[in-house]
Amino acid sequence: MFESVKPTNGGGGLIWAALGPKTMEIVDSNMDVGAVHDDEEILSLDAELIDAFIEKHKSAKNAAKRVEIDLVARIHKHSDDPKFMRLGDKLEKLREQHEQGLINSIEFLKMLLELAREAAQAEKEVVPEEEVDKGKAALTELFNGVKNINTPVIVERIVTDIDDIVKIVRFDGWQNTTGGRQEVKKALRSVVWVKYKIKDKEVFDKAYSYIEQYY
Repeated sequence: MFESVKPTNGGGGLIWAALGPKTMEIVDSNMDVGAVHDDEEILSLDAELIDAFIEKHKSAKNAAKRVEIDLVARIHKHSDDPKFMRLGDKLEKLREQHEQGLINSIEFLKMLLELAREAAQAEKEVVPEEEVDKGKAALTELFNGVKNINTPVIVERIVTDIDDIVKIVRFDGWQNTTGGRQEVKKALRSVVWVKYKIKDKEVFDKAYSYIEQYY
C-alpha cells in the first residue's frame, strides 16, 4: 500500500505515519523474524571488498537489503537492551535518509555495514540472561533482608532499577578496569543511596559484589 501511494519525490513520511503502525502490526502477527546469519563475510567487509559483495548480490540495493535483514534480526533478538534500542533508532534514521534520496544505495550499504559491526560487538557484550537472573535473585534476597518498618523499600522496584542502570553503564570486561568499576559503583550509588536513601555501606558492598559476579 505504502509503495503504491508514496510520492515520487522521495517523501512519504506522513503517509507512512498513517499506514505504518497497522502495517507493522499485520507483519508482526503473520511472520517470524529469521535467525541471524553467522556470516563473518558481512562483518569483515572493508572498502575494497564492498564492490565484490555488491556484485555477488547483483546490485547495491540487494546487498543493502541482505545486510539490513541480518541487522534487523540481531536488533529484534535483543529488543529490550538499551544498546540495541539505540541501534534500532539509528537504523530507522538511515532508512528515512535512503528513502528521501539523501543517501544512495552504496552509502546506505556502507552505513548498514557499520551498524552491523556495532551490533556484532554489542552481542559479544550481552550477559547471558540466566546469569542476569541469578544476579537479580541475589539482589532480591539482599533487599528483602533490608526491608523493614523504617525502610519500606519496594524490593522488586529497586532491583529493577539497579538492573536497568547497570545494563546501561557496564561493558564487556568492565570488572577488570578501574573506570568500569567506578562507573558501576556510581550507578549503583545513584539508586541505593540517592534514590532509595539506603545509606548502609554493607548493603551497598554486597549489592556491588553481586553485580560484579553476575553482570
